[in-house]
Amino acid sequence: MGARTLVYFYPKDNTPGCTAEACGIRDVFPRFEGVRVFGVSPDSVKSHRKFADKYQLPFTLLADEEHKLAEACGVWGEKSLYGRIVQGFNRVSFLLDENAIVTKVWPKVKAAGHAVEVVGALQL
Repeated sequence: MGARTLVYFYPKDNTPGCTAEACGIRDVFPRFEGVRVFGVSPDSVKSHRKFADKYQLPFTLLADEEHKLAEACGVWGEKSLYGRIVQGFNRVSFLLDENAIVTKVWPKVKAAGHAVEVVGALQL
């Protein structure tokens, strides 16, 4: 048996919303005891390393540069960006149980406050 896992998809390292989301998770990370956390974006490993170091992120960032994982999870697609429709990562999070079964999905994450929502779901 494994551990519970949070996989959160976000559009881009070092942007305001993505930084707020990552730092929010970092700030409540002690409350994620026994939970593995993976942030996924289309950024490179090098970009992730700089982002994680800059903000002292205590969890793993995964590079999905060809958006294969995002497509498989249904988070790659149309989204509105500054009034235009573009293709990209949608901000979606998945909580998996110890058997890797999805137990909760946040389909339209608001970066600010998302970490607290996750903590609440972990306590259920």
